[in-house]
Amino acid sequence: MNNSLKVQEIVTRGYINPSKLPGEDYVINPYVGCPHRCIYCYAEFMKRFSNHDEPWGTFTDVKIRSTSSRPVDLAGKNVFLSSVTDCYNPLEEKYALTRKLLLQLRHSGAHITILTKSALVLHDIDVLTQIPDITVGFSIHTADDALRLETEPCASSVPQRLQALKTLHGHGIATWVHISPLFPYLSDWKTLLEEARPFTGRFTFENLKLRAAALHRVLLYITQKHPRLKEYYEQIYRQKKDGYWKALRKEILAFCNERKISAAVHFSQQEPEE
Repeated sequence: MNNSLKVQEIVTRGYINPSKLPGEDYVINPYVGCPHRCIYCYAEFMKRFSNHDEPWGTFTDVKIRSTSSRPVDLAGKNVFLSSVTDCYNPLEEKYALTRKLLLQLRHSGAHITILTKSALVLHDIDVLTQIPDITVGFSIHTADDALRLETEPCASSVPQRLQALKTLHGHGIATWVHISPLFPYLSDWKTLLEEARPFTGRFTFENLKLRAAALHRVLLYITQKHPRLKEYYEQIYRQKKDGYWKALRKEILAFCNERKISAAVHFSQQEPEE
């Protein structure tokens, strides 16, 4: 974990909140902030709800509940971990907040969905196998780990995520791969799909959507590391031309349909705020 990360414990009244995400009733975010330092992070807007002046990605608050809260009836509800953090970021190894929450949710009757960039989820495989209705997804945007390292420097490597996917699948846990965010002309999604296909029957795709701060970072990154693509990124993100995304959607669906792969493509310009 990055040694420059500022970590502090904050008191929370509860972990479960109503969700604005499509298909989800509740969301759980055990941490505020995330140390993965993804250059495109859409959750950076959460900084305005914190008491931090530090740049996003350099701090993480650990939510500690000081008193017990009234239980929520979750039977038949959809519960999502996590929408604006990674519930398996490196701090989870010390604090085990996600593990404690999963232990409490085991017999809730809820459908639990986890989305992570971390192989640390394997630490809780003993708990995951006790939950009757759970799905674990991995967010991966490329098969090229060099590109991953440039864009998600502190997250688990692509091989680590694929191995974790394989391990969970081998334990009978439902899995899926969220191929996201797709970097125009860079994300090697076809190779990734073929490598992950033996271990999941479900894929979702999402395009790279950039808020103001992330837009500056990503365009600077493209200028420095992939200057041949600068003009294309300017067209997509400055001039708002959507021809690339329309063509890519058709290509993804045709590729998956031909191979009888279950895939859903979610391309849009707006980011959900949670």
